[in-house]
Amino acid sequence: MKLRSIWLLVTLALSLLLPPLTADAQQPAGKMPKIGLLLPTSGPTDPESTFMQGLRDLGWVEGRNIAIEPRYAAGKVERFPEFAAELVRFGVDVITAWSPPAVVAAKGATDTIPIVGIAMGSPLEMGWIASLARPGGNLTGLMLFPLDVEQLNSKRLELLKEAVPRATRVAVLANPTIAGTPDTVRSINAAAGSLRIRVEVFYVSNPTDFENVFGEMNKRRAGALLVLADPMFWVYRAEIVKMAAKAHLPAMHWSREYVEVGGLMSYATSLSDLGRRAATYVDKILKGTKPADLPVEQPTKFELVINLKTAKALGLTIPPSVLIRADQVIQ
Repeated sequence: MKLRSIWLLVTLALSLLLPPLTADAQQPAGKMPKIGLLLPTSGPTDPESTFMQGLRDLGWVEGRNIAIEPRYAAGKVERFPEFAAELVRFGVDVITAWSPPAVVAAKGATDTIPIVGIAMGSPLEMGWIASLARPGGNLTGLMLFPLDVEQLNSKRLELLKEAVPRATRVAVLANPTIAGTPDTVRSINAAAGSLRIRVEVFYVSNPTDFENVFGEMNKRRAGALLVLADPMFWVYRAEIVKMAAKAHLPAMHWSREYVEVGGLMSYATSLSDLGRRAATYVDKILKGTKPADLPVEQPTKFELVINLKTAKALGLTIPPSVLIRADQVIQ
């Protein structure tokens, strides 16, 4: 019998004896896949919990067939490069980078380890990917805003104006260090013109500046506040909400978590939905799909959340036309 025929018979015999491969057995024996998490927060949040639940629904259980390595920046985005390099040295199989600064750090740390960006800005405009349909490198994931961000900002201002009809001067809280801020500000100014609202932008890149900036908003007689998306703002959301309340400023926020700690309202991409969807990316990558072949997706779920307790404290009556559109009303 020829040697090739002998090896075919041996291979066939072994295939009948060995159990079929499952999701738990797709990695080499003794090697548990490691998922690195780069987060702007100081600890676990609801988006992270929906991500973990999404993994469990797909058969990945921490400590059993995957290991999780989280790194929390606690609002100090300058630490992302340090944490990203640490995850690379640790040998993670995939990095989930939550927020644009985390993606920048992850891209700077590796061009080979797959990166799933969660709540990214516009990776196409940043030059990180070749196209949304076929990213072409080691980065894929989910965008924080739709491509038509002007429409989203217009919707926020429209809802804020409808909830606070007397507000003709709106303060905008923005971080100048975040990529895309100038374009966002331009789109907001364009939307404000059609709504007959005067917009004034207040820039904050350090949390120690919040108090002075809110004092300046009062001096400029702002009638309402629009808070733009920023990882540092998210970490200090409770402080921002308290300062807005102290200044009697009805505020529209970019994340429901602000409203849950006392903010007036938010109209935004559901971060929890992004976390759940991100789990499917990690699942596919761990099963062998290259990030270059996984399309970058835009957000598909937006939610309007209103805090009536805060409205009452501000002396506001939210019109029924706004309330009826709310996905959640906090009493």
